[in-house]
Amino acid sequence: MLVQNKKIAIVGGGMGGLTLAKLLQMQNVEVKVYERDVNREVRVQGTPLDLHEDSGLEAIKRAGLLEEFHKHYRPIASRMMVLDKTFSVKFSDHDKEKSLSEICPEIDRAPLRDILLDSLKPDTIVWNSHFISMEKEKNGWLLHFKNGTNAYADLVVAADGANSRVRSYLTAEKPVYAGVTLIEGTIYNAEKNAPKLFEFAKGGKVMAFSDEQMLTYGTKGDGTLMFIASSRMPENWITESSIDFKNKDQVFEWFKKIYAGWNDQWDELFTSDEAYFIPRPQYYFPFSQTWETQENLTMLGDAAHRMPPFAGKGANLAMQDAFELAECLTNERNSDIKTVLSHFEKQMQQRAAEATKETLENMEKLHSKIALESLLQMFSTGSES
Repeated sequence: MLVQNKKIAIVGGGMGGLTLAKLLQMQNVEVKVYERDVNREVRVQGTPLDLHEDSGLEAIKRAGLLEEFHKHYRPIASRMMVLDKTFSVKFSDHDKEKSLSEICPEIDRAPLRDILLDSLKPDTIVWNSHFISMEKEKNGWLLHFKNGTNAYADLVVAADGANSRVRSYLTAEKPVYAGVTLIEGTIYNAEKNAPKLFEFAKGGKVMAFSDEQMLTYGTKGDGTLMFIASSRMPENWITESSIDFKNKDQVFEWFKKIYAGWNDQWDELFTSDEAYFIPRPQYYFPFSQTWETQENLTMLGDAAHRMPPFAGKGANLAMQDAFELAECLTNERNSDIKTVLSHFEKQMQQRAAEATKETLENMEKLHSKIALESLLQMFSTGSES
């Protein structure tokens, strides 16, 4: 095996990094995951994930975790309603036998992360390891962390997300602004703090389109409501607007101005004392990106192929990257690690380019003047087939 008796360092404990660690440990490979979080409880996990059959769900199957997954996935979370800005329901699959998206089962990020964490050997995760830099040593790398510790690895895998620090050791390619900025909102204990919208969602997703904008929200199993307000904005809008996103009143004022004419029922997303907001300008790496393969360094997930979320590909691709890379590294037929990594990276780059193209096309459709009509037509066709 190519990585027999080698130390592998995965930088980043997201879905891709944890999946890779699990699959490598199943082949008795020595692996550590260096995660910047102080512990597993410190960070609030994001929106639910719908796992795709050929990527995220396939990774779960290969990791032998399908039974655990079925204990925690949320069938109701796939149900959806589509509205216009007046809060009129234009489509709902709550009364149908099967949801249109039920083929991609949904699970909250926190339970999925816990499933992966709990499947790893003790001490696999090195918490409080915020990557700062690394330098070549022997045939591998010496990694330096913010807490003052160091670690050697024969092979480093960058799984540290869209703002990866490790990526720069492979390529200087910069991301491109997609033209859309999301305002992500979180409301804790939504049954109390946003009761009308919480009840209205019925545990599923709500999506609304108008004026080349979209507003979508859903609830998690822990009672949290998460939403996204998505609009076309200049790249530097966040700094130029001077909005303090910790100031609820300023964010609400922005919403009433930008989403003028939207029904007041949407206001509950912004007026709760337990609402918190994060602006997220959307970027992607160019379709044509490549880099020179190294024999001791590679990357996966958002670190390799950052893109907007409008095709639901991010975590799924990261988990597919993980099982593709694990297969390459542990296949007994392979004898040259640089050749193996080159093959993996080329396949990943092609896969990512196709996914990025799809998500950008979806982004344009969802922010078009006829977004609502187009989506309703698609659902109508899908429900008839």
